[in-house]
Amino acid sequence: MGIFYGMVAREQMVLAEFSATQTNASTVARQILDKMKEAKNDNNSSFSHDRYIFHVKRTDGLTVLCMADYASGRRIPFAFLEDIHTKFVKTYGRAIHSASAYAMNDEFSRILSQQMDHFSDDPNADRLNRLKGEMSQVRTVMIDNIEKVLERGDRLALLVEKTGTMQVDTLRFKRQARRYKNAMWWRDCKFTATLILVLLLTISKPWFDKNIILRGDEKFIGKTNSL
Repeated sequence: MGIFYGMVAREQMVLAEFSATQTNASTVARQILDKMKEAKNDNNSSFSHDRYIFHVKRTDGLTVLCMADYASGRRIPFAFLEDIHTKFVKTYGRAIHSASAYAMNDEFSRILSQQMDHFSDDPNADRLNRLKGEMSQVRTVMIDNIEKVLERGDRLALLVEKTGTMQVDTLRFKRQARRYKNAMWWRDCKFTATLILVLLLTISKPWFDKNIILRGDEKFIGKTNSL
C-alpha cells in the first residue's frame, strides 16, 4: 500500500512533481490534465490506469495529483492531496499564479517525496485512523477511570462497613462505661456511708462509756447508803 507519484500544476503547467518508481505516471498525469482543462469547477476525481489509481484535487485553478495502488483506497490519497495543497499554497502564495513550468520543482519535489513516504508508511497520517487511535486511547483511559471508580467504590463500601462496626463498638463501649460508672458510684456511696458510720461510732463511743460509768457509780453509792 502506498503513494508512488505526486504532482502540482497550474492549469496544464506542471510546477513540481516527484516519482518514487520508474513508471509512465508523468505521461498519464499530463493526459489527465488535458482531459480536465475544460472543467472550471473545483472537484475531486479518480482515474484508473493499469494497476494504479490517479487521484486528482482541483482548487482555484491549482491541481494536485497523485498515483497510488488500489490498496490505498481513496481516503489516504486525498488526505495526501489536501496536505500537499495546503503546504504548496502556504509556501508560495501569490507566486503560484505567475510561476513558470517547474519553477518550484527543486524545492518542493523533496516535500512531495517526504509526504509520500509519510502517508504511505505512517498509519497516523490518515485522519480517520488517527481519530480511531485517539478514540481508542480515550476509551482506554475511560476504562481505567471506571475501574478506579469501581475499586474506590469497593474501598468506600469497606470503609462504610468498618465505620458501622466502629459505631457498634462505640455504643457497646459507652454502655459498658456507663455500667462501670454506676458501679463505681454505688461503691463510693457504700464506702462513704460505712466511713460515716464508723466515724459516728468512734465519736459516740466515749459518750456511751461515760454514761455507763456514771450509772455504775450511782448504783454503788445507793447500795452504800442503804447499809
